[in-house]
Parts: sequence; structure tokens; C-alpha cells
Amino acid sequence: MTASPLSQQLPPVRPHVLREYALLADGERGAIIGPDGELAWMCVPNWDSDAVFAALLGGGGFYQVCPDDGWFVWGGSYEPGTLIWHSRWRTSEATVECREALAFPGDHRRAIVLRRIRAVRGSVRVRMRLSARGDFGRVRPGQVALSDGIWTMRAGAHRLRWSGAGQARETADALCATTELTTGQNHDLILELSDRQLPDQLPDPDVLWPETEEAWRRAVPGFADTIAPGDAAHSYAVLRGMTSHTGGLVAAATTSLPERSDAGRDYDYRFTWIRDQCYVGQGIAAHGPHPLLDDAVRFVSARLLENGPRLRPAYTVTGKQLPDEHQLSLPGYPGGVDHIGNKARRQFQLDVFGEALLLLAAASRWGRLDAESWRAAEIAVDAISRHWRAPDAGVWELDDHRWTHSGLICAAGLRAMAQTGDRAATGAEWIALADRITAETTATSLHPSGRWQRAKDDPGVDAALLLPAIRGAIPADDPRSTATLAAVRKELSTDAYVYRFRHDQRPLADAEGAFLICGFHTALAEQQAGDEVAALRRFERNRAACGPPGLYTEEYDVVQRQLRGNLPQAFVHGALIEAATRLTASRGG
Repeated sequence: MTASPLSQQLPPVRPHVLREYALLADGERGAIIGPDGELAWMCVPNWDSDAVFAALLGGGGFYQVCPDDGWFVWGGSYEPGTLIWHSRWRTSEATVECREALAFPGDHRRAIVLRRIRAVRGSVRVRMRLSARGDFGRVRPGQVALSDGIWTMRAGAHRLRWSGAGQARETADALCATTELTTGQNHDLILELSDRQLPDQLPDPDVLWPETEEAWRRAVPGFADTIAPGDAAHSYAVLRGMTSHTGGLVAAATTSLPERSDAGRDYDYRFTWIRDQCYVGQGIAAHGPHPLLDDAVRFVSARLLENGPRLRPAYTVTGKQLPDEHQLSLPGYPGGVDHIGNKARRQFQLDVFGEALLLLAAASRWGRLDAESWRAAEIAVDAISRHWRAPDAGVWELDDHRWTHSGLICAAGLRAMAQTGDRAATGAEWIALADRITAETTATSLHPSGRWQRAKDDPGVDAALLLPAIRGAIPADDPRSTATLAAVRKELSTDAYVYRFRHDQRPLADAEGAFLICGFHTALAEQQAGDEVAALRRFERNRAACGPPGLYTEEYDVVQRQLRGNLPQAFVHGALIEAATRLTASRGG
């Protein structure tokens, strides 16, 4: 290994379109890696901790491996059913790969980044740069030291140890080195990060790589019985990588990636949304009683038992309250403004109680509920009975109204839970409450055309209003259901993609991107309606809305064919699994 003579003139880390980023994750945190081989985002030790690599938002901090010759093209892929990523570059003279992963399963206090560089063909010089920064890139490293070929340093509250780059040179912005490899040669790098003292023993890549491979093999079930086995397994791997030892699933690995350039819709999604976790749990349950279903039940039940009717829409993965939203004063991803924290902590969202019941009912059908979870269900029912007429922020977290979706999804949850277990007397009471909610909602929020409207005082169409029929609040062939599906297809669908609702008189694509979860839900509604061809077409269209790493964001810009919002969005991956499973069943597969 030799120090790079050009290290003082190396190019800065630049942002890329979101479709080109991959995710490394171990359950406790994630790293976003770009096509130039740069870890551009990583929070340590946990999902909502300060970032040590914040280049994605224009801050300091990155960890890069790529050909030293800047003239290359990029590709990449995951090993099936894992979050082990292969970056692959073709230069004028050679082909080189970097196999990369976070050691899995992760330790919730220490992250280990594994990178194994391999010359596939030809001779190549590979560049390695480590630039650690504390406090979202604002604190430069200190106590940088080299001993026996191992670099150690502090970056704010973070401690780092870097093995495999003993001859790197300190420059103004990074530790920089190059290594020369010829066909078939490998070179290992290991980076450890923690907020505590690192153990004396150095990790061994020849031990950690096979352990990580085996752990992923055990963690991800097969989906050969679905219409998209590879994508379903990949989505499950993504969801497992985003699920902490607490059972909490982060909504996304990132913060402040804009849904729309310069529109102010930049949010921190590094937390667990109750609704999102329920969506994912129900999607998993459609296929089988897999461990992620148990994780969802465990986390949601614990929050209900702790908070009762004061259940918040979102928590940290450890079950704590979200921090208040505030700005970091970084440049931000192009078109965005950087935020951490989330205002959802102060909202009341009625539908989360209905979604919790739907999750628990789905788990009960697999025999996965214990006494504590039944008690959590009773708490959710009591909250609905007390508050179903109260205004709430709703599924899209807007101003408080009596949103039609909120009431109907609570009715769906009550009906689903009433059909489980042996509590006939209680179940009858729950069905009666569901009937009252549905009847009053029909009286106040049925559009003159026969479809559901968004609220009593909002006659608009909303794709979320497909869910009550999908989840059993009313039959799929009820005229209210069929009219709502027809309206969504006519007014909110473009080329098989689906938007949430119409903001104003502008074309749909001018206001926001299509919502991929709405596309998958529409496919499920079309399946229920017996239109299998339309359902399959919509499913295939929406599952194609990703980049080479197969990651989905919340929104898809149909015009520019780009991903919008935080990456990856967990509930979209859950919806893909559910749709892939249920559409298979409709075909008799």
C-alpha cells in the first residue's frame, strides 16, 4: 500500500440522484453508499444518533473506496437475500469490485464496516479515503494516531478504529491511501465505530464475513411462492436491516431528503412510526409468521401498554419520545433543507389504533399473540371507543379534521380483532362499535357520487380510502368500495402510478410525486375487484420504480423517473411483499 501523491487534490464527495444509492444495515444503524464508493451517510451508534458521515447533506464526513483513476463507470448488486453489497467499477484497463457490509447482526453500541476490495480483471490502483466528523459533520477528528498499522481517532462522541490502511497519509480533510491489486487479489478494510471504548481485540475479516453471510441466510425466508421472489426477499432483507433489537423498525434510514425540491417537505424519518410498522407487519403476515411480524407486534404492543390512549404516532427505536424538529445548518441535499426531529411527536392520529388492531389480528391468525398483546388490543379498542369522533391529523399527517380514513380504518381493525380468539361477547361489542363508526361516517362523508370523500368538509378523492375495503371495514364489492376504486383510478392514477390526493388544480405531477404505497394498495384493490390484469400491471409498474440497488423511496417522480424523499422507505417494501403474496394467491400460485 502506498500513500497517494495526489491526495491533496482529490475531488470532493458529490451528491448523486437517489436511485444510485445503496443501503448497508445491521438492524441498529444504516449506511448509505454512493456509486463513487462513498459511505455518504451513517449515524452511530443508533439510527437517530448524530451522523459521523454526513456528506449526503453537504456536511463533512465520508468513507470512500473506488478506483484511483477517476475515469470509470459504475454498477452494483446485492447478494440475494442479504444487504451485502458489491460495488463494481470498470476503468479503461481493469474491473474491480468492493464487497461491503455492516457486520450482521449488529451490536447496538458498535458498528463494524466490512470492505473487501478485489481486482476482477487487470491491474488497478484503488483509492481509500476516510474522513470522520462528529455532530453531523461539524466536528473535526481529534486524537488521530497510528500504532502497529492501525489508525484510531475521536470524532465528537465517536471512537473509530481503521484496519487495513496502515500507510495512509493524513491530509487536510482525510486519511488517504492507495493500494495496487492485480487479477484475483483481495484487500480487506475494517472500520469500527462506537460511542464507547472499543474492545482490545481487533475484528478478523475471515471470521466476520462468513458469520455475516450465515446470519443473513438465517434471517431472510424464501419467497419462491410469490410472483416476485427475488424482490420480495430483497424487501424482507431491507426491512430486517432496518429493524432494531428492540423490534422497532425505522421508517427510513435518512433525514431531509426532499420530496420536492425547494418545497419545504424535508423530514426526519429515522424513527419508528406505529402506522408504518403496522403496515409492514401486515404485509409480512400475508406471507407467513416470520420474525419481523413478531418484532412489529412486540414493539407496537409495548407502546400501547406504556402509553394507552396517549399513543404517539412515532417513537425512537428504543420507545422514547421524538426530539423536537430543528435545523442543522448544513447545506442540505440539493433542493432540500436539513432537519432532525419530527413534529409528528405532537400529533394525535386516530388511525394508528385501527392499524394496531389490524396488525394484532393478523398475528393472531398465525397464533402469534400472547396475553400482553391481547391486553394491548383492548387498550386500542378503548382508545377508539373514546376518541373516534375526535379530529386527528390523519394518515397523511395534515391539519386536524375528522378524516374519513381514520374512522373507517378503526372500524376495520375492530372487525378484524373481533374475528380472532374466543372472546365472543367482547367481539360482538367491537363489531357493534365498528357498525356505529361506519354508519356515522357514511352519513357525513359519502360523496354524492357514492364514493368516500376525504372528510365531511373535503369532497376530494384520496387513495388512502381504498384501505378500508382492503382491510375489511366494508366489503370489497360494496358500492362505496367500487365507486372509490373507480374514482382513484380515474382521478389519481397516471400510467399505473397513483397519487395520494389532488392538492389543487395543477396536474398531479406538478404538486408531488406518485406514492408507491398507494400504487401497491391500488393493485390490491383491483385484485379484490376481480381485475387481475390491471392489478398485475400496476404491481409491475410500481415495483420497477427503483434504481439498481432495488430500494424504494416514498414518492416517485413519474415525469423525471426519479426517486423522491427519504431512502429507503420501509412501508413501500412491506407493501411490495404483501402485493407479491396476495396477487400470487389470486392466480392460484
